[in-house]
Parts: sequence; C-alpha cells; structure tokens
Amino acid sequence: MKIKKYIALTMPEAMKRIREDFGNDGVILNSKEIRTGGFFGFFTKPALEVIAAHDPDPYTQMETIKPNKKRPTAPVEDNSHVIETAVVNDRIQNREKTVKGETDHQGPLPGLPHPIEGINKWLITQGFQSELRRKLIDQMLRKWYQAESDVEAKRSTEKWLEDCLLQLLSDYRFGEFNYEKKYLNLIGPTGVGKTTTIAKIAADTVLNKKKKAAMITTDTYRIAAIDQLKTYAELLNIPIEVAYNSDDFKRAKQKFADFDIIFVDSAGRNFKDCQYVQALKEIIHFDTEMENYLVLSLTSKLPDMLQVINQFTEVPIHKLVFTKKDETDTFGDLFNVIDNTGLDVAYITTGQNVPDDIIEANPTYIVSLLLEDRNKDV
Repeated sequence: MKIKKYIALTMPEAMKRIREDFGNDGVILNSKEIRTGGFFGFFTKPALEVIAAHDPDPYTQMETIKPNKKRPTAPVEDNSHVIETAVVNDRIQNREKTVKGETDHQGPLPGLPHPIEGINKWLITQGFQSELRRKLIDQMLRKWYQAESDVEAKRSTEKWLEDCLLQLLSDYRFGEFNYEKKYLNLIGPTGVGKTTTIAKIAADTVLNKKKKAAMITTDTYRIAAIDQLKTYAELLNIPIEVAYNSDDFKRAKQKFADFDIIFVDSAGRNFKDCQYVQALKEIIHFDTEMENYLVLSLTSKLPDMLQVINQFTEVPIHKLVFTKKDETDTFGDLFNVIDNTGLDVAYITTGQNVPDDIIEANPTYIVSLLLEDRNKDV
C-alpha cells in the first residue's frame, strides 16, 4: 500500500491531487486542519493536512472485518415494492438477452432521408440500443412525412430529435431527495463514488436546506472508508456512527431519533457477489422510513449496469444516481437504462468536488448532456 501526505488549502484541491496520483482507488486515511479552518471555501482556512493511500488489492484484508452474523431482522411489513421490483427484474433479464445480440442490429436503416440517417448514425455512436434508436427514428420519420416540404423538414430535424428525447423521458420522475422520509441510503457496487456522492447531498442538506443531519456507515470492508466519511462529517459538523452489524444499526437509529435526516453509506462490493445484497439486508433495515438510491457510473458498460440493477432488485430501489459524467462523452446508456428498467433518476454527479459537483436530474438537463457535443458540430 502506498501512503502520501498532502498539504492543500481546501479538500477539493487535496482530492484532486490524490486522484491525479492514485486515480479513483485513492482513499483518505486522515485529515486535519493545520490551523483554524472552514469548509471548502465557505470559510477561510490556511491549510489542510491530508493523508491518502492506495492499495492495488484492497480486498485482501476483507476477511478480517466481518459483520457479526446475528439473527435476521424481522421481515418488512410493507411489501409494496415487490411487484415493482419483480417487473423491473423481468424487464432487465429480457433486455440482457437483447444486449448480447445488439451489434447484429446496429447498422444503417435503409431508405432514411439523409438528415435522419445522419441522426441514426450519431445515435449509434452514442450507444443507443437498436430498439430505442428505432423508436426515436420512427417518431422522426412521421414528423418528416407530415412536414409541408423537404426544406422545412431538413430545418426541423434537430428540434424533432430534442422533442423526441424529451418525450421519451416524460413518463419518469426526476429530482432530488424531498425529505419525506427520514433515511436516505446509497447502495451500489464498488468504485462508483457512493461516499463522495453522499457527502455532496449531505452538504446541500446542512448548508442550504438547514436540516439537522447525521450519518451511519456500514462500509467496514474498504480500507479507510470509515475515516473518509468521518472527514466529511467533521467538516460538516454532523455526527456519524459505524454499524458493523444489525444491532449497531439499531443503536445508531435510536441515537439519531430526533434528527431530520440520516444518511446511510453502505459498503461497496463486487456486484457479482450474490451474498452482498443479503449481507446488506442483515445490517440495514429497509423499512418504510428509508429511501434507497442505487448509484451507477456512466463509465460502466450497459450489460454491467443492468446486472447491477438486477442484483439489487431484492432491495426497494426508489431512484438512480448516475456518477462520473465528467469522465465520458457518450450518454446513450443513460437513456438505455431508464428505458429498460423504468426507474427514476435523482442526481447526476459531474466531478469529484464536494459539495459542488452534483446536479438535480431533470429531462432538460439529461437531453442537453446528450446533445451538447452534437450541437457544436451541427
């Protein structure tokens, strides 16, 4: 394991340098103010001393930290999510079969007007699956043949594309956590940025929404994950509890009973490990007071994202969070996932900076992500 000390004016600056040296696998071991300080530029601070580390195989010590296997928690009485998740599961399994044969149908569609054929090719480069792509092209063709002239049609194709994409998203719900429930739990595979994302949402909650917040972490597997979240909690001046097992989680809930909102950071594990979700269910109480957001990276492959969602269908997934927007230029899979699963979207993160690099998801913003580079070239 490599360990390095950084001196920086702000935590974002330190994390940027850590990322440059260690990539996305770097974790913060310790952080302290050398003098009096504040929070990420909100208040002045002379400097921060941050100790970071990188282990190329962080799971070699996993067996030394295991949650105690207590009796399973009582079944959740509210099973309203079961039908919904079963439908999502069925759709994903069907779509996974389609994904495997997708390349057989990604060629040009015959007989298209030249402007629409150009859009069709562009949708292929953006990663749109053939079924969804053909749905969009069919809608545009109807508009093309309803136009009064070819001149009008050619002038309108880009606007039609935007309208069709917005229409595609019109049946889904978007937007940030609305605080109707007391717990917000972020779940997902390792390396997608759950801890950083929960810190961003917590920062907005405390600094902008003025809510009384606390944190519970069950991430006792990843090296220094607890210290990393503790750093954010200290900077936000909110309490944090570590839950190694179900009893710890119950005690933390009781301790924070009078808080407005409790953020739960769950362990990130290999999404192919079938025991991962079961281990989560043994520690975390997925009751009616909890909203669960599944975090996915936009840099992941579509079959992997679908498999992740399929793996988590035993847990009620309320919304998705897409991370690492700044690390990709193709956003077709964002549309593919929404279309395949019918799940709603809460946030999109745009970088590593806390608390700034997070956007409340909405159809206009998502479509603009996709069309940004195209509009430069058209």
